[in-house]
Amino acid sequence: MRHFALAAAVLLAASPAMAKDTPEQVAARALEAAPVWDGHNDVPIQLRGRFGNRINGFDFADTLDTATADSKAMHTDLARLRIGKVGAQWWSVYVSASLPEAEAVQATIEQIDVTKRLVARYPEALQMALTADDVEAAMQAGKVASLMGMEGGHSIGSSLAVLRQMYDLGARYMTLTHGKTLSWADSATDAPKHDGLNAFGMDVVREMNRIGMLVDLSHVSEAAMHDALDVARAPVIFSHSGARAINGHLRNVPDSVLARLPQNGGLVMVVALPAFLTEDVRQQSANRAAEEARLKVLYPGLPDEVESQLAKWDAQNRPPVSSIADMADHIDHIRDVAGIDHIGIGGDYDGMPNGPVGMEDVTGYPALFVELAKRGYSQQDLEKIASRNMLRVMRGAEAVAASQTRVAPIEYPAGEPREAGD
Repeated sequence: MRHFALAAAVLLAASPAMAKDTPEQVAARALEAAPVWDGHNDVPIQLRGRFGNRINGFDFADTLDTATADSKAMHTDLARLRIGKVGAQWWSVYVSASLPEAEAVQATIEQIDVTKRLVARYPEALQMALTADDVEAAMQAGKVASLMGMEGGHSIGSSLAVLRQMYDLGARYMTLTHGKTLSWADSATDAPKHDGLNAFGMDVVREMNRIGMLVDLSHVSEAAMHDALDVARAPVIFSHSGARAINGHLRNVPDSVLARLPQNGGLVMVVALPAFLTEDVRQQSANRAAEEARLKVLYPGLPDEVESQLAKWDAQNRPPVSSIADMADHIDHIRDVAGIDHIGIGGDYDGMPNGPVGMEDVTGYPALFVELAKRGYSQQDLEKIASRNMLRVMRGAEAVAASQTRVAPIEYPAGEPREAGD
C-alpha cells in the first residue's frame, strides 16, 4: 500500500494540473484580468504635427502606413493596442512649452477637441472616460478607456480659472511643467527660479486636489516634486518617468521622492524611452552632443564639413540599445524603494523615436510582463502594475475632491499669479 501511495504521489506531482505556470501564462492571466492602463501616449500631437488635426480621413485602425521621408510610422493604432493588451490610455493633449501662454491655452483646447473627435470616430473600440468607474465600465465592455492629460502648466496660462475649465472639458491630469520652467514651477530640464514651486504653484496643486485633477510630477524638478508632495492631499502620479538610481537623467525620480510615495499613495508609471531607461544610451547621447559642439568650433561656417565629420563619428560609435530588461530594472528598483503598490506603466509612445528592443511600439507590453513574471512577480503584482494601482490612485483623487465639495475655489485677482509668492 505504501508503494502504491508513493507512486500515486509521483504521478500527481507530474500531472499537468500540478505543473508550475510558465511566466507567459502568469503574464497572460494578469493582463486578461487587469489590462494595461498606460500613463502617457502622444497620438494627439502626432495628429497635429502630421495632419494639422484634420482627421476625417485618418485611419486609426492601422497606422503602419504613416511613415514618411521625414518620420517613422506611428507607434499606436487600434489593432496594436489590442495586441498590447491596453485597456485604458491617458492621451496627452500636449502642446509646445515654447508657445506664449495664451496661444498654449488655445492649442490645448484644440488638442482636447481632436482627441474627443478621434474617440468619437471609433465607438466600437474607444470610450471616453472621466472617472475610475468609467474606466472600469469601458474595460468590461472590451473598449480602450480614453482619458486626457495636459502635459505642462503652460496649458493653463497661469490661471486657476483656466485650470478649472480644462477639467470641465475633460482633462483629468496635468503635468506641472514640461521642458521649461514656468513663472510658478521649476522644470527638471531648465534653470530653476523658485527652488521648486512658489506660492501660486502650491495653490495650483491645492486646486487640482479640490477639483479631482491628478497632479503629474513627470518633468518637474526634484525640489518641485517635494513641494508638491508637501501640499498634496491626493495621490500624485509620474505619468512617464523612470528611477534616477538606475539612469541619472533628471527626468527620472530620485530615491528621496520614491521613499515618500507610500505615505502619499502615488505611483511612478515607468517610461519606455531608451534615454531615460539605459544609462549607456544617455551617455552616448551626451558624447555625441559634445562631439558636434567640438566640430562646430573646429569648422565655423562650414556646416557640410561638420555634418561629414559627425557622420564619421557616428559610424565609429554605434549607439547602445535599450532592452526590456532595462525597463524591468527600473520597476525592480521602484518596488524595492517604494513598494509594489506604487508602480504603473507610462510608455510615452508616439512621443519618442522608439521604445526598447522588443517594445518598439504599443504591442510590446505583454513582453515586459513576461520579463517581470520571470523575475518572480506574481499575478497579483502584475495586475497592480498593469492597472489596479492606477485605478486606486484615481479613486483616491476622486475621494479627496468629494471631501472638499464645500470648499470654495481658490481665487486670484486678474494679473497676480505670475508674481504671487516670488
